[in-house]
Amino acid sequence: MDLNLVRVFLAVYEARSLTAAASRLFVTQPAASQALGRLRQALDDPLFVREGRVMRPTELADTVYPRFREAMRSIDGVVDDVHAFDARVTERTFRIALAELGEIGWFPAVAERVRREAPRARLEVVPLETRLLADRLTRGTVDLAISPADLPQRFERTPVKSQGYCVVMDAGHPLARGPLDREAYAAAAHVFVTSDSGAALLEAARRRAGIVVTPVAEVQHFATLPLVLGSASDCIATMPESIAHAWATTWPLAVHELPFDMEPVELSLYRRTTTQSTAALTWFHDTVAAAVVGTPGRFTAISG
Repeated sequence: MDLNLVRVFLAVYEARSLTAAASRLFVTQPAASQALGRLRQALDDPLFVREGRVMRPTELADTVYPRFREAMRSIDGVVDDVHAFDARVTERTFRIALAELGEIGWFPAVAERVRREAPRARLEVVPLETRLLADRLTRGTVDLAISPADLPQRFERTPVKSQGYCVVMDAGHPLARGPLDREAYAAAAHVFVTSDSGAALLEAARRRAGIVVTPVAEVQHFATLPLVLGSASDCIATMPESIAHAWATTWPLAVHELPFDMEPVELSLYRRTTTQSTAALTWFHDTVAAAVVGTPGRFTAISG
């Protein structure tokens, strides 16, 4: 079988679009369509059914995709060994999905290391949207992501850190000096951060403890919290420990342990599953892992 047919199949499966697949492979759409037609004949299956603008895979396509992907990855690995990826001259754009705290805490180290080893490469941070993450890693629209999401086993993951949560409030808050119990926590005025990638895990822990909280305010970014808690001094917020303790060194904030049980949030580095440019992806993954795994992060960037 012509391997180009398999490459077209993989690109269409991952992009769910013939146009996007052709663009990824640097061929015309008619050429991609012709290749897909030949593969349909060879496998005696339509492989994809068009639904609006989306190419939905058939049952057979879902079955053969993992095996085709692994076979092509092995072939590309051989080629990569012969023509080694050279970070010093690459002009690729590398994309990583990060939550706000990941961008604050880790991206400076990532950027410094990438710029040192690949001065002509381009870095792009895209928002971490948990519900879309698996699809984006499958399609290859992002190369890497740091997330607490528990993605399927087909996604390669590298543990980054365990992140505990705590309660933060203005130093003048009535609860700042004494111990914080469950009843006082539940009765307090809460500020939520809508972009918190661990919000679902936090809410699940509150439910298990029988705590129902309706926020009095919601903000998009953690960076807003110090000023909000200072101006609305009757409010509290629940947030990751790493940034809370860092901020408490420069902002007039009090930090308390959670008055209920919550397992630490496990953050992992995920890589895309698409087969294109595997040597470049491996280099980017290893470079980012070296910059973030086991490091506390630079969360003191926002200070009072």
